Amino acid sequence: MQNVTYILVFLLGTATAYKNVTKEFVVPLDHFGFQRNETFKIRYIESDEYWNRGNGPIFFYTGNEGQIEEFAKHTGFMWEIAREFEAKIVFAEHRYYGKSMPFGDKSLDNEHIGYLTSAQALADYAQLVNFLQGGKSLKPKYPVIAFGGSYGGMLAAYFRMKYPHLVTGAIAASAPVHMFSDMVPCEVFHRIVTSSFNVASKVCRDNIRQSWNVLRTFVANKTNADWLKKQWNLCVAVNDSKGDVQDLVDYLQTMYETLAMVNYPFATDFLLPLPANPVRSVCQYLSQKLTGQKLLEGIGKVLQVYSNYNGKGDCVDYKNTDYGNLNASGWDYQACTEMVMPMCTNGVDDMFEPRPWNYTQFSEDCHKKYKVYPRPDAAWLEYGGDRLQAASNIIFSNGLLDPWAGGGLLSSISDTIKAVVMIDTAHHLDLMPKNPNDPESVKMARQEHKRNIEQWIRNFRLNNA
Repeated sequence: MQNVTYILVFLLGTATAYKNVTKEFVVPLDHFGFQRNETFKIRYIESDEYWNRGNGPIFFYTGNEGQIEEFAKHTGFMWEIAREFEAKIVFAEHRYYGKSMPFGDKSLDNEHIGYLTSAQALADYAQLVNFLQGGKSLKPKYPVIAFGGSYGGMLAAYFRMKYPHLVTGAIAASAPVHMFSDMVPCEVFHRIVTSSFNVASKVCRDNIRQSWNVLRTFVANKTNADWLKKQWNLCVAVNDSKGDVQDLVDYLQTMYETLAMVNYPFATDFLLPLPANPVRSVCQYLSQKLTGQKLLEGIGKVLQVYSNYNGKGDCVDYKNTDYGNLNASGWDYQACTEMVMPMCTNGVDDMFEPRPWNYTQFSEDCHKKYKVYPRPDAAWLEYGGDRLQAASNIIFSNGLLDPWAGGGLLSSISDTIKAVVMIDTAHHLDLMPKNPNDPESVKMARQEHKRNIEQWIRNFRLNNA
């Protein structure tokens, strides 16, 4: 059976200078058992425009929690260095995301979702790489460099670690490989979120901290529901008896987290459309001490920037849990099984309501939703957590404005497991398309990435001469 299918040729948003084709590749449903023999297709985006078919490298993006087009569109670094390295570019879509669904529309049903794991996804990628090598990975012709950001960055590192015979090196950007139980304090993520707002304006931070109690007190009076619905352009008025207040609070917390995470120095539509320096941009509405309805009016203006910056939105659907443009519906299952990342807030070192980490409650909630219990040590046992001394040829890059940097590797372990730290950048900015507003730290990080890629390719060719 032919295991690859061509779909269409197209041009990608920010990568319009490059010709691409989307293909499908047949993979087993279960790589690790022998009882089920079903197969399905994962998608991948491929560009051969600058590839030296004699011995050019393969730049392989390990797709993460969303449709692959979003990552291809916003990982400009790979596209921009393809000509220089004469590289083939491949963006592989993660199983159970985008259109790579083993069971179609029923893939995320409890009876089918069990094959959504990082190990299964990496095995998909391993088979795809073998195919790209002409089925001759035992004697590979082309060096393979893995790239990834966020969870994709974790996968890039894990791909090199688990399949070093297939992957020559990895650029793992904003990869929170330490964000697991007992590795970092559970409050680290939200401390960094708060720090981003504090840098923009201490008054802004303090207003947000005070807003939670103001909001809860305000909506406790049912006569205020219509005012808030109109002022904040909510799709549904807040009904405290239906748990709407907590849904709204959760939505607002996610808003602040996202604004900090994508606090880029230029306007972008990664995750969702936002202005340049979005934290500073929204803090203009909270730059003086506010109380009562004035404070809620300020929060409402922040909400409109977040939810409708491009003016194309209808209303704020605070009950919608979809994560921006990613359609990352399957991530909640992964977080409930193998990717258990404890997070908490205390309202003192951060600007949020106190919410301690309660593993027992978390576990029961996961079981209620998916009929599974989490395995909090799964990722540590599978990939090593912070014990990476035996690994090699991985660059971990992190920006200190990124909340996920709290779980990142910030110090080099060896000459081949290196940390690149950018003091003034947010989430995997070094992988995004170059921009005139890029800070010097990002430009230096990209040069460091290129130096290591050159070295890895050089060593590959020496060893395979």
